[in-house]
Amino acid sequence: MSDKNVENAIKALKRGEIILVYDSDEREGETDMVVASQFITPEHIRTMRKDAGGLICTALHPKICENLGIPFMVDILEFASQKFKVLKELYPNDIPYDEKSSFSITINHRKTFTGITDKDRSFTIKKLTELVEEQRFSDFGKEFRSPGHVILLRACEGLVKNRQGHTEMTVALAEMSGLTPITTICEMMGDNGEAMSKSETRKYAEKHNLVYLNGEDIINYYLDKFE
Repeated sequence: MSDKNVENAIKALKRGEIILVYDSDEREGETDMVVASQFITPEHIRTMRKDAGGLICTALHPKICENLGIPFMVDILEFASQKFKVLKELYPNDIPYDEKSSFSITINHRKTFTGITDKDRSFTIKKLTELVEEQRFSDFGKEFRSPGHVILLRACEGLVKNRQGHTEMTVALAEMSGLTPITTICEMMGDNGEAMSKSETRKYAEKHNLVYLNGEDIINYYLDKFE
């Protein structure tokens, strides 16, 4: 049954649909909305903004990050801390659910205005995916500026073998789908100010006819069939 869920999620991603992914009770305990970035639309961003309400981020495969020259944000902070000492004090060495943050840089496409609108953010994400698909990595700085309103996440090398965050799980799903391994994700927040409960996100999935996946299903499927 878990394999069938993953396969249904792969089909949904290939149709450009949003799916929901819950990581685990032992990790963040959060459900993320997920869409394959090559199909991103302003409507996807609007749904994430209004119905999920968390941080909208775009996750990239580590090989893509290497080709673009995108570092982890912690590496930037460590380098810059030689001049700005407070950055060393801010190092995230006490994350309660993980060892390392996947945050990288933030960007806007140079043809956006403020960069924050649904249209601007989807345009930035779509153009980034197109640049990667066309392997125009040297044009990254020509087309995009930083900082911006699209938050990039760098997936860990080895994906779910080495880290089991939404970043790695969703990029692994895109890779298994044969899609460009870039995903746009957003945590689902509840009206009580906390992460939306698993029961609530399941009800949302049922109401909107969306595929719902547990992280363990993705991890097991990836390690069994793609390693």
